[in-house]
Amino acid sequence: MVGVLLALGLAACSKQQAAAPAPAGPAKVGVVVMQKQSQQIDTTLPGRTRAFQSAEVRPQVTGILQKRLFTEGATVRQGQPLYQIDAASLRAAEASAVAALAKAQASQRTLQATAARNAELVKIDAISRQVYEESQAAVTQSASDVAVAQASLDNARINLRYSRIEAPISGRISLSSVTPGALVTANQTTALTEIVQLDPMLVDFTQSSTELLQLKRDWEQGRFQKVAGGEVPVRIRLDDGTDYPLPGKLQFSGVIVNATTGAVTLRAVVPNPDGVLLPGMYVQALLPTGLAPDALLVPQQSVTRDLTGRASVLVVKEGDVVDKRAVELDRAIGSLWLVRAGLQAGERVVVDGFQRVKPGDKVVPVKVDPLAKKEARKVDAAQAAAALKAAL
Repeated sequence: MVGVLLALGLAACSKQQAAAPAPAGPAKVGVVVMQKQSQQIDTTLPGRTRAFQSAEVRPQVTGILQKRLFTEGATVRQGQPLYQIDAASLRAAEASAVAALAKAQASQRTLQATAARNAELVKIDAISRQVYEESQAAVTQSASDVAVAQASLDNARINLRYSRIEAPISGRISLSSVTPGALVTANQTTALTEIVQLDPMLVDFTQSSTELLQLKRDWEQGRFQKVAGGEVPVRIRLDDGTDYPLPGKLQFSGVIVNATTGAVTLRAVVPNPDGVLLPGMYVQALLPTGLAPDALLVPQQSVTRDLTGRASVLVVKEGDVVDKRAVELDRAIGSLWLVRAGLQAGERVVVDGFQRVKPGDKVVPVKVDPLAKKEARKVDAAQAAAALKAAL
């Protein structure tokens, strides 16, 4: 009986030894080698788009609106007719001014002839000197009357021309606030419509004085170099996260800090030939503020943070042993972090498989390109979407 039990125990032990897995070797991890590189430093600032020019259209004469001569929302050119006001009374005023001018001119000719005769008669003492001087004064007064009549005629013709309201600038026209049959008055407070010039477009954005001071200190300490060139390019990012394809140019930088917000206002001029940008849109301006000549960039997926927010990475040291390293990060540049301190050029940082290892483990490091993997995932996603679309 004892022999049977001993035999069964030996058989069970042999089965457990056969089922036990062989000890695993070092885990494979993907690493990137830190390399110094020249990196342009951009500052992302919130902003709003503004029309390059805008004009509110108002009538300059009083009358009944007869016609609207434009399509709402269309593009109009400078001088294009927009509205027609009933001009019957204005044409009557012009005719009256023409008649008044003719009367003044006729009176002037009569007085000139009288003054010419009196000039001859006064030489032979046929009339008194007073009569002669009065005739000369009448000629001078008639010239003034003609000038007044001519000015009245010019004003009547200007008002008649204003009966057709024209576009003061070229651009896209808004909705009309009036319809034919409405009474409009000269210089009324309510605009008939508005025209905005959309190409180019202005982008106003602000930067805090604190950021400007920090950037100045970085320049003085030699961490960043100023971007060369008289014109600073500005890239625009739309509200949906996509980049606007055309670069803009920084037009001016405010020199006065807003006492309420503590910010400085900047303005960029951006080409807008296709009308993608509209006034009032929220955008982000990417302004190149400097150049880091010896920047170290680490992928964001390799960085972990503890409960206090301190950042750290896993570094593969000599002998392929994993070590945990605290790092100081400056700012995000795309999918990378700009490292301020904690890493040196040539060190290997774990970016793939760090969940399977811990500090002190021996690993098999494999160099990877995280940006290439990201592009590959984009291509795979695009191909999957295309296949799904074809299947539907």
